[in-house]
Amino acid sequence: MRAVDVIRAKRDGGELSPVQIDAFVEGATHGTWEPYQLSALLMAITIRGMTDAETAHLTRAMTDSGVRVDLSDIPGVKVDKHSTGGVGDKTSLILAPLAAACGVVVPMMSGRGLGHTGGTLDKLEAIPGFRVNLSIDEFRATLRKVGVAMISQTKDVAPADRVLYALRDVTGTVESIPLITASILSKKLAEGISALVMDVKCGRGAFMKTLPDARKLAQSLVRVGTANGLRIEAVITAMDAPLGHCVGNANEVQECLSVLEGSSAGPLADLSILLAAKMIKLAGLAVDDADGERQVRAALTSGAGLRKFHELVEAQGGDFHAMAQRTPGKLTLVKPHRGGYVASIDAESVGRAAMMLGAGRERVADKNDPVVGLEVSTPVGSPAELHRPVFILQSTRPDRLAEAVALLESAVTYSDTPPEPTPLILETITS
Repeated sequence: MRAVDVIRAKRDGGELSPVQIDAFVEGATHGTWEPYQLSALLMAITIRGMTDAETAHLTRAMTDSGVRVDLSDIPGVKVDKHSTGGVGDKTSLILAPLAAACGVVVPMMSGRGLGHTGGTLDKLEAIPGFRVNLSIDEFRATLRKVGVAMISQTKDVAPADRVLYALRDVTGTVESIPLITASILSKKLAEGISALVMDVKCGRGAFMKTLPDARKLAQSLVRVGTANGLRIEAVITAMDAPLGHCVGNANEVQECLSVLEGSSAGPLADLSILLAAKMIKLAGLAVDDADGERQVRAALTSGAGLRKFHELVEAQGGDFHAMAQRTPGKLTLVKPHRGGYVASIDAESVGRAAMMLGAGRERVADKNDPVVGLEVSTPVGSPAELHRPVFILQSTRPDRLAEAVALLESAVTYSDTPPEPTPLILETITS
């Protein structure tokens, strides 16, 4: 089948057949389509869209472009969680061990951060020695032993997605909801899971800035995931301000430990518990969300979740003691310029400031500095006191410090009265 015929069909608003979609995916996987032909169809899809049937078949074809991990011989229901990414979003490190402590098998293939959002793998690698590049056999062995494993995507999983994502990033086609849906779900289906909880972020610090756009993506993920045999539920959550107090890598790991130790409450803990409860429900181990939440809170109170996280880190070579021995960066305080209340903190600006100091990546090849990070010490809704900092920075980049401080100062707005609280959970989408 000629590439140009498939491109013309979508350009003219037609619905692609399974055979045409297969030809596209095979062309990406095996290099039989030229990059300009792949890019042309990606643009046509972005402009013309796809039906659910097209998107579901594209997802299956991308999944089948590589290996599907077979976890059928490992007892238990396999459930994962995926987030579309946000500033300070570190829930995976909390909910994965909590869900595993409640009997869910959690095979989690995660990504690295690019731009102002941090990736799960970057946070895990802030623990010295932690190995994210496990082979499939090591992945399976860790799941069997611990009940949870957190690794990077192997080269054999959804190889078509790697080719297409690289092209989307440079051709202005990242925003297409069918392409986002197929990209996320193809990798998740290849993990060997039976169920998935999606956290679709919405707001200034998220990829989806508005609730209607976030809703469209969440609905697409649920419909296409269901069509591919997944039990799936999506939660749309606010990402206007950073989630939790810490933004960085090593300091986010420390905040996760505080939550698992039961010494840190607030939106980060609440969201982690909610998502873990949904994982337990989708695994069939709870009758509803409330039952799942009771089980998660019991694992938190008993320390079972914390012990499971330590088991995971030990199994994958991490060393918390070496992490604690690191020399911290230079501390810088960013204080409010007026009194009153902190009315808002722009999450994207905070993420960009952290990235500027070395906690994120402007390019794929950039290296993260695990020591770099910041703490939001006066969160939204708190009184702004001139002697108390809004942010505390740890930095090893004096050449970028003044620029980062200026960005953080511009990220905060103040009011004379306490702002109205905004809900963390905006909507829930089920099948």
